[in-house]
Amino acid sequence: MHPFQRLTAPVVILFLICSAVVTAAEPVYRHAAEEIGTVRQVYDGKLYPDIQVNTFRNIDRLFPSRTVKRGDSISPLQVSNKPLAQFSFSLNGQQYDLYDVLSMNRVGGLLIIHNGQVQFESYQLGNDQHTRWMSMSVVKSVTATLVGAAIQDGLINSIDDAIVNYLPRFKGTAYADVSVKQLLQMSSGVAWNETYTDPASDRRRMLEAQISQQSGSILDLMAALPRAAKPGSVWNYSTGETQLASALVQAASGKTVSQYLSDKIWSKLGMQANATWWLDAAQGQEIGGSGLSATLRDYGRLGLFWLNDGVITVDGKKQRVLPTGWMRAASSRQQIGGNTVDYGYMLWPLHGNSYAAEGIFGQYLFVDPDTKLVVVMLSAQAKPLGRAAIDEHAFLQALSAHYRQ
Repeated sequence: MHPFQRLTAPVVILFLICSAVVTAAEPVYRHAAEEIGTVRQVYDGKLYPDIQVNTFRNIDRLFPSRTVKRGDSISPLQVSNKPLAQFSFSLNGQQYDLYDVLSMNRVGGLLIIHNGQVQFESYQLGNDQHTRWMSMSVVKSVTATLVGAAIQDGLINSIDDAIVNYLPRFKGTAYADVSVKQLLQMSSGVAWNETYTDPASDRRRMLEAQISQQSGSILDLMAALPRAAKPGSVWNYSTGETQLASALVQAASGKTVSQYLSDKIWSKLGMQANATWWLDAAQGQEIGGSGLSATLRDYGRLGLFWLNDGVITVDGKKQRVLPTGWMRAASSRQQIGGNTVDYGYMLWPLHGNSYAAEGIFGQYLFVDPDTKLVVVMLSAQAKPLGRAAIDEHAFLQALSAHYRQ
């Protein structure tokens, strides 16, 4: 229940008036009383469409969550006086436009920013500019970004450091010789089964550990995993390893991950709203691979931060949050075990120099440095994987081509 729901209407009005005198208060979240499903139903893809949408914009009610606080001022996004009007692309002999993408892919929010200006912005499925929406695996890229910030701050000495230098509990486990870089690349060589829909998979064991709300239980699961290959020799996608990355950020910074995100990025970028982030238990550790919930425009501001190579302008002065060249390295294909892998530091390299943070059910934060393009797409597809009617990568590539003309 939202705190305001416990107050009578006159008290709420008085509270809001008093708050407005001091600072710009967060508006009452209008979706807070909507009926939602369970987290198991989410991952099984077994929710009726309306309940699924309600759940995706209320994920802070599925688990204890921590607030990622915004700053005192909001950085406005400039709206182009020449918005995107005529756009279509061909795929498999069919022609599609933006309205096809919105409708056929069940997109709840789409934001297109080019050269720092909003070219297109649409809210569907009952959402609006104040709606928070789940990121799912998009948050992996946020967690990896915070590792970069900790390196820039000198809290992590080097990306080649052993993670046990900061997480000594993993001495004597399969992670004993794994470096920070190998963790971010998901090339640890530790065994992991990522299948979402298999109740016996490691991914679902991780979910059950999260549901148990026993702080540290996910890390216990990770510490018990066997070694499958030499560190750095194979790539294997592992959501579990993002929990180690979350623990790494917390151990290195001495702060909660939400607080570090707020201090380094959220409070400085001029975000319009607080975000929320799932915890492994009440007052516990942030879930490094899912559970961040934010507004469409704030995801867009994060994309602009990545496009600017981790530099934020505060009071007219540029502040470098990430090491120089971090985003280029983080978004590049990696050489792992003699093979080129289409994965960076928890980012997916796409066409040209573009890349995306991607989450199940159709969540995308796309950045194309070649065309100065940022796209946010927040969706409610029927199943976790592979149910987009229109291929998202083809759509994003077509947008890049449009702005390259």
